[in-house]
Amino acid sequence: MLKNIDPLLNADILHALCAMGHGDEVVICDANFPADSVARQTVLGRLLRLDGVSAPRAVQAVLSVMPLDTFVDHPAERMEVVGDAAALPAVQREAQREIDAAEGRAVPFAPVERFAFYERAKKAYCVIATGEMRGYGCFIFKKGVQLAPDAPQQK
Repeated sequence: MLKNIDPLLNADILHALCAMGHGDEVVICDANFPADSVARQTVLGRLLRLDGVSAPRAVQAVLSVMPLDTFVDHPAERMEVVGDAAALPAVQREAQREIDAAEGRAVPFAPVERFAFYERAKKAYCVIATGEMRGYGCFIFKKGVQLAPDAPQQK
């Protein structure tokens, strides 16, 4: 057992998040997403799982150890609702609260069209599948850097 590590983060997920570099992306997806087939095309090449966990709870766990990129305008992205790009389903609103809490500031989601999301996900470092049953519980996060306390700060 490790101290101060979210218990949801198993060894495979921790290893992947640690191995990612600045600018690499992680996908957290719902149970409806074609996670296995997409994950086979990622850098890691295999699916990581958090079965039985909601997407917002998975976001909370991942962002407890992974900083978001502050050098880009949109380090957090969501799959947009087909036919209603402005819609923000409950699962996305809940995930938004987790992001803002983890970062200590507002980091609004940028929408990504469904098929463009699939293509982006294939280029990610890894995919983490959750047990989220609600649709549109699919997110892309760009990893940032953790600076030393005396280092110049990012924007």
